[in-house]
Amino acid sequence: MIESVGLTRRYGRVLAVNDLSFTVRSGRVTGLLGPRGAGKSTIMRMILGKERPTAGRALVDGRPYRELDRPLRKIGGLLDTSRIRSRRSARARLGRLASRNGLPARRIDEVLDLVGLAEMRAHGAGQLSPRDTRRLGLAGALLGDPEILVLDEPTVGLDSDCVGWLRTLLRRLAAEGRTVLISGHRLSTTADVADDLVVIGRGELITQCPAEEFLDTAGEATIRVRSPQCAVFAAELRRRGITVHEDLDGEHAALLITGSTSQEIGELAAALAVVVHELSIHRTSVDQAFALIADRALHRSDLHPAAVVAGDAAVLHRRADGGRG
Repeated sequence: MIESVGLTRRYGRVLAVNDLSFTVRSGRVTGLLGPRGAGKSTIMRMILGKERPTAGRALVDGRPYRELDRPLRKIGGLLDTSRIRSRRSARARLGRLASRNGLPARRIDEVLDLVGLAEMRAHGAGQLSPRDTRRLGLAGALLGDPEILVLDEPTVGLDSDCVGWLRTLLRRLAAEGRTVLISGHRLSTTADVADDLVVIGRGELITQCPAEEFLDTAGEATIRVRSPQCAVFAAELRRRGITVHEDLDGEHAALLITGSTSQEIGELAAALAVVVHELSIHRTSVDQAFALIADRALHRSDLHPAAVVAGDAAVLHRRADGGRG
C-alpha cells in the first residue's frame, strides 16, 4: 500500500504539491490523473525517494522509501526514460542494477522476456526506439519482483497494441495482489487501465474514487431544451428531482438537463403543454469534461466533480458549437 499524508513540495515560491493525502490500495491499479504540470511526476519522485517533501510524508507499506531495507524488492519505479542514452546493452544495464541490489542474474532474462525485449537484450540501450526504451524502463521496475509498482506516464510513446499489452500486464500484476500506481494526463487512456483514480490539479486533490464512477460522471449526456417557457419547465423539472442548469448566453434561453433521458423530457414537456423549439442530446468527450473539472474544481472545492461537470455543460456546448466561452 502507498499512503500520501499531507504531502507538500515547494520549489522556492512555487508550490508544486499542496497538502496532498490519498491512499493506493493493494490488488488494484490506481491512476494518478491530472493535466500536464499538475505535480504528478513530483509526487512519484517523492514516493520513490528521489525528492524530499517540504512537508508531509509519502509512505510505502507504512515506511518512507529511504527506510526500506531492500527497496527494489519492495517497490519498482518507472520515471523519465528519455535520459536512457547508455551504450551498454539492455541486458548489461539491467545486470548492473541487479548486481547493486543483490538480485540473481536469471531475473534479468525473465524481465526482458516479460516486457517483450528478449530479442533485443544485446542492443545498446541508447539505440532502442522510444517504445522499447519504455519497455526497458518497465523491465527495470520489475527487476526485483516488487510488491509495489510506481509508473510515471507508462503509456507515453506506445502504440495502441502496446497500450493493450501494458493494460493486460498491469491488471495481471494487480490480480496477484500487488499495488500498482500509474500516472497519466488523459482520462480516456488512464481510466481504461485503472480501477481507481486519484484526480489532482495544481498539486491539490480534486477527488479519489473508482474509475468507473468518475467516467460515468464525466461522460454523462446532457439534454438541451430551448423553449419560450424555460422558467416554468425548469421549476417543474427541479420539483421532480431532475438536475437543470440554465444557458442564458446563447441567442435564446435554454435548459441543460442531466440525469434524465430525451424520451422522459419530451413526454414531460408534452404533458405540461410546454412549447419546445429544440430538444437535443450532447455528449462531451470524457477528456474534454476532465479538462474542465481539473481547471475549475479547485475554485469550487465545495462541489463534487459531478456538479462541476453539470454546471459547466453550457461552456462545453458553446465551445463545441464554436460560440462564446
